[in-house]
Amino acid sequence: MDIGFGAPVSGAWATPENLAAFATAAERLEYSSLWSFQRLLVPAGSGMDPVYRSVLDPMAALSFAAAVTSTIRLGVAIVNLPFVSPGYLAKQAASLDVLSGGRHDLGLGIGWMPEEFALTGAEMATRGARAAEYVQVLRTLWAGGDGSFDGRFYRVPAGTQAPPPVQAGGPPILLGGLAKPALERVGRIADGWITSSRTDLAKAGELISVIKDAAAAAGRDPEALRFICRGVVRAGAPVAGPDGQRLLLSGSYEQIRADTEWLGERGVTEVFYDLNWDPRVGSPDVEPVAAVARAELIMESLSPGAT
Repeated sequence: MDIGFGAPVSGAWATPENLAAFATAAERLEYSSLWSFQRLLVPAGSGMDPVYRSVLDPMAALSFAAAVTSTIRLGVAIVNLPFVSPGYLAKQAASLDVLSGGRHDLGLGIGWMPEEFALTGAEMATRGARAAEYVQVLRTLWAGGDGSFDGRFYRVPAGTQAPPPVQAGGPPILLGGLAKPALERVGRIADGWITSSRTDLAKAGELISVIKDAAAAAGRDPEALRFICRGVVRAGAPVAGPDGQRLLLSGSYEQIRADTEWLGERGVTEVFYDLNWDPRVGSPDVEPVAAVARAELIMESLSPGAT
């Protein structure tokens, strides 16, 4: 199993200096990947978790990280596709792939917050129906040559978008989602699946089975898909979930590593430890020096080479 790390993009530790330092440290510690995420708006009075209150743009953060690294993969988990045109995102993702030497993974979601749909002028009602065409537009633009596409929601006039991505066919497209239609969509059209911070990881195997069944039904190889888990790490005392059981990836480092192995046995191919969800790290209200010290300790303790 590959082990990745969540880049410092939220809260007190999300500074240029820390983004560069943690990106280079993740590469040195042999983490396989570095991940960002998107949040456009925190509605007034919403009481959203601290992790969402101050977030760097995901593509800008990964471009910054690309400049100080050379081997670690750079993923976004996720960009909500209704909020940006596929032509624009295709250009951004291809450019990041070029600038990183072919190290980009593009995660896409369909969004859920009405206020963000209002902010971007997007239509919430058609978000799921647009997803398949959106992916097709990306792949059309990344294929090179004078490609074209004419669908219900999107149109690509015959023409070329250059420079093309370094990776053949473009960056791997990874979809999020928990509802059965979203999981089946992953199996039909995507290169893999990314769990959200709200996913019940105890059910990961069941959810992966839905995706694999859909892939097989579509004539695709289920074993070729990637299954990537955002690891919301709660290092320290174990945390009980709604059912009273210990949440996976909470507790001691030994428990967290054992949980990671357990997820691998259920089909997860990669876990990235994301400390942005740790309120002592990713909150904008915590003391920055203490946040960085905690993040450094956890990062080193859970690194792929640590015992």
